[in-house]
Amino acid sequence: IGLCTDICVISNALLLKAYLPEVPIAVDAACCAGVTPESHENALRAMEMCQISVVRS
Repeated sequence: IGLCTDICVISNALLLKAYLPEVPIAVDAACCAGVTPESHENALRAMEMCQISVVRS
Protein backbone atom coordinates (compact mmCIF):
# COMPACT_ATOMS: atom_id res chain seq x y z
CA ILE A 1 0.00 0.00 0.00
CA GLY A 2 1.43 3.35 -0.99
CA LEU A 3 2.59 5.36 -3.95
CA CYS A 4 6.31 5.84 -3.40
CA THR A 5 8.04 2.87 -5.04
CA ASP A 6 11.31 3.14 -3.16
CA ILE A 7 9.79 3.67 0.29
CA CYS A 8 6.30 2.37 1.09
CA VAL A 9 5.60 0.16 -1.95
CA ILE A 10 8.78 -1.90 -1.65
CA SER A 11 8.54 -2.23 2.13
CA ASN A 12 4.90 -3.35 2.04
CA ALA A 13 5.48 -5.71 -0.89
CA LEU A 14 8.41 -7.33 0.94
CA LEU A 15 6.39 -7.63 4.15
CA LEU A 16 3.55 -9.31 2.25
CA LYS A 17 5.98 -11.69 0.53
CA ALA A 18 7.59 -12.60 3.86
CA TYR A 19 4.23 -13.18 5.55
CA LEU A 20 2.63 -14.99 2.59
CA PRO A 21 5.54 -16.59 0.67
CA GLU A 22 3.36 -18.83 -1.52
CA VAL A 23 0.95 -16.08 -2.59
CA PRO A 24 1.79 -14.27 -5.83
CA ILE A 25 2.45 -10.57 -5.15
CA ALA A 26 2.36 -8.06 -8.02
CA VAL A 27 3.16 -4.37 -8.29
CA ASP A 28 2.01 -2.22 -11.21
CA ALA A 29 4.98 0.01 -12.03
CA ALA A 30 2.71 2.62 -13.63
CA CYS A 31 0.76 3.12 -10.39
CA CYS A 32 3.72 4.27 -8.32
CA ALA A 33 6.75 6.53 -8.57
CA GLY A 34 10.06 6.89 -6.81
CA VAL A 35 11.80 9.88 -5.32
CA THR A 36 13.92 9.82 -8.50
CA PRO A 37 13.50 7.79 -11.70
CA GLU A 38 16.62 5.83 -10.75
CA SER A 39 15.33 4.94 -7.28
CA HIS A 40 11.99 3.90 -8.81
CA GLU A 41 13.75 1.52 -11.20
CA ASN A 42 16.09 0.21 -8.50
CA ALA A 43 13.13 -0.57 -6.22
CA LEU A 44 11.32 -2.38 -9.04
CA ARG A 45 14.42 -4.48 -9.77
CA ALA A 46 14.86 -5.28 -6.07
CA MET A 47 11.26 -6.48 -5.87
CA GLU A 48 11.72 -8.65 -8.96
CA MET A 49 14.80 -10.22 -7.34
CA CYS A 50 12.59 -11.10 -4.35
CA GLN A 51 10.06 -12.92 -6.58
CA ILE A 52 7.55 -10.09 -6.64
CA SER A 53 5.98 -9.64 -10.07
CA VAL A 54 6.37 -6.18 -11.55
CA VAL A 55 3.79 -5.30 -14.20
CA ARG A 56 5.27 -2.92 -16.75
CA SER A 57 2.84 -1.47 -19.28
